[in-house]
Amino acid sequence: MSETRTDCIPGSQAKMLLMEIADWEWVTTIVLHAGSVFEFKGPFPTGSEGHGFYNLQGEMPGFHGHLNLELVSHIRFQDKPHRGRESYAFVFENADDEVIFKVFLGRDESGELIASQVRQFSALQLQYQQGAKHEQ
Repeated sequence: MSETRTDCIPGSQAKMLLMEIADWEWVTTIVLHAGSVFEFKGPFPTGSEGHGFYNLQGEMPGFHGHLNLELVSHIRFQDKPHRGRESYAFVFENADDEVIFKVFLGRDESGELIASQVRQFSALQLQYQQGAKHEQ
């Protein structure tokens, strides 16, 4: 079990973050399960709470699902190269630091990161890093 994370967004903010990401246009959502990787490229859908889940309500056809946000302990900032290219993601993890799913910033037609998303990601990362410094 991990101790309180000060380098992450608290899990209690997961809904707020997902609602914000729904306005970011194109992203890549990755779900790792039993050795398989499920990937969706496109807008992250908006959602609403009901029956204990955050229910994704995207266009059809499109990305849908039911997220148990109570299991999200923290959302880690991932900013490391992937296959030699700059890459950023929000990594939703449980209390045992196991990945539930990841949302990567989107890329434009030429494969470059969407600049507005990088700015928003960096601003959130700085906000939570500064919050951690104030707590120490």
